[in-house]
Formats: sequence, structure tokens, C-alpha cells
Amino acid sequence: MESHINNSIKILKQLQHPSGLFSAAPSSSTGYDKAWIRDTIYEALALEKHDLQSSLKAYHAILDILLKHEFKIDWAVKEKPNAAYKYIHARYHPLTLEEIWEEWGNKQNDAVGALLFRIGELEKQGINVLRDVSDYRIIQKLVFYLANVEYWHDKDNGIWEEYEEVHSSSVGACVAGLKSVQELLYVPEWLIQKGEETLNFLLPRESESKDVDLSLLSLIYPYNIVSKEAAEKILRNVEEKLVREKGVIRYENDQYYNDGGEAQWTFGFPWLAIIYKRSGNKEKYQHYMKKTLYALNPDGELPELYLAKSQIGNKNTPLGWSQGMFLLAMEE
Repeated sequence: MESHINNSIKILKQLQHPSGLFSAAPSSSTGYDKAWIRDTIYEALALEKHDLQSSLKAYHAILDILLKHEFKIDWAVKEKPNAAYKYIHARYHPLTLEEIWEEWGNKQNDAVGALLFRIGELEKQGINVLRDVSDYRIIQKLVFYLANVEYWHDKDNGIWEEYEEVHSSSVGACVAGLKSVQELLYVPEWLIQKGEETLNFLLPRESESKDVDLSLLSLIYPYNIVSKEAAEKILRNVEEKLVREKGVIRYENDQYYNDGGEAQWTFGFPWLAIIYKRSGNKEKYQHYMKKTLYALNPDGELPELYLAKSQIGNKNTPLGWSQGMFLLAMEE
């Protein structure tokens, strides 16, 4: 297992740019050499125990992005965005920190919540992520941003950057982020309560159109904001409906890389392993770790996904998010 740990660390470091941002994957032909806020956060989270400075560099790079585009955040704080391009963008050039301008599902409130969550958790551990008053100013503006977009019923594109709906995984990320920075910033209690009301209404569904979705696992780990009962329902639904031989499908009838069936995403296995280990279920943890090892390609890498009923991974190999979840699962 130590060789897999070292290999995963190596892969993640190869994906990190001098700016601190991580590419989602090496492939330029698919566009995954760009840097996503969400992917960078998950990749940095995985490295925290092995190379804290690299992780901090990643978080600082995201803060630098927000400061670079502060005028846009000010705009959204004053006037609720009425178009996707007015939202905080999801993807950036990993060297210049510029927005990637093309049609994309940029309404991704969970990415903002994820950043607040990680900063808050590290600061509570005594690890100073925030460097100066500018950093404090910009994350306070993120709180006001979430308030003005009305995240608790804002139809965003969600983790999968697809259909605009109210997503439990997006609302939950925002709730977790706002709770995490309460001791650092001004966070009105009503702003958290609005999100909790939505979760109480929606869960265990992901959205109006999806009763079960792989993204719901984020509410159990890393956010840990659902009750034990809700967590059990989410896990039961995911295992009964989404687990496949080489990975976990995102949701039923997923059309992304659909070639005779839904694509099987590899990070679902280590994600389930982490959750079960943290709950004390050693047997289930080992079960999903074995399935993770089975999903590795001959080079010890986890692709983004495997095509249905095949041993064929897509070009987004290795996927940094997948490799990061594998590393986190091995640490557990």
C-alpha cells in the first residue's frame, strides 16, 4: 500500500502548477488540463497530511483568483446574477489565473462552499490559510455572495456542471462552508438556517429530478452535515442503485460517456471506503478498498471513469480528484 501512497502523491504533485493550482487531469485534448476550483480543493485536501505547504499554495492560488476577479464578486454582491457568466467561474487557466471563457455550467455554488469549508477547518486547527486583510475581505465577500445569489434555492449546475436545479450537494456544501467560518467572519444565522431548511426538505434526494446521486456522498465526507439517519439512507441508495463493477455511476441514465450504459466513476469506491472507515465499519472499508485497487489501471492510476461493462478508461487519466480520494482512503 505504501507504493500506492507514494504514487498518488507523485501524481498529484505532477498535476500542480507553479501557481499552486492543480489541473484536473493531464489531458489537454479533453480540456482537463485546466484548473477547477472544486478539483483543486479536493486535490489539495488529499495532500494536506503529506505536503501541507503544497496544499496551502493551492488555497492561496484560489484566493488570488478571487482577488483578481474581486470586481465581479462585488457586482454579484450588489445585484443577483441573472446569467451564468456573472457567477464565480468554475475553471481557470492554471498559470494566468484567468477565467476560461466559453459556454459552461459556471453556476457552481458548491465550489464556493467547499473553499469556505476548507479554510475554516484549517484555521480551527491553528493552520493559518488567510495571509492578510485582503484574504479576510474576499472570503467575507463570499458569504455576502452566497446570500445574494440565495444559494438555498438557487438553481445551479451542481458538482457535475449539468442541469440547473436546486441540488442538495450544492446547498449542503454552502451550509458546511458557512458553519465552518462562523468564528472567522460575520455569518448571519438565518443564512445557515435557510440552507438547512432546504436540506430537510430535499434529502435524501439530490434534486427534483434525481432521487440518488453520487455527489450526495460529499454531505457525509468531507462535510459531515447530515444526520446519521440521512447518511444511512444516502449510502443505501448509492450502494443499491449506483455501484458497478469498475466504479460508481453518477446517477441513473447519465449520458456522459454513455456507450451502452452509464460510465463508472472510479472515485466512488475510495469515497465509500473513507465513509465506512470513519463510521467504524472495517469490513465495508476493506471491501471498497479492494474494489478501488481493482479499478487501477496497469500504471497504478485511476481514470476519471470506465465505459460501461468494459476495461476501457477515458482519456482523463489519471484524474487528480480520483487519485486524491484514493490517497485519503489509504490514509484512513
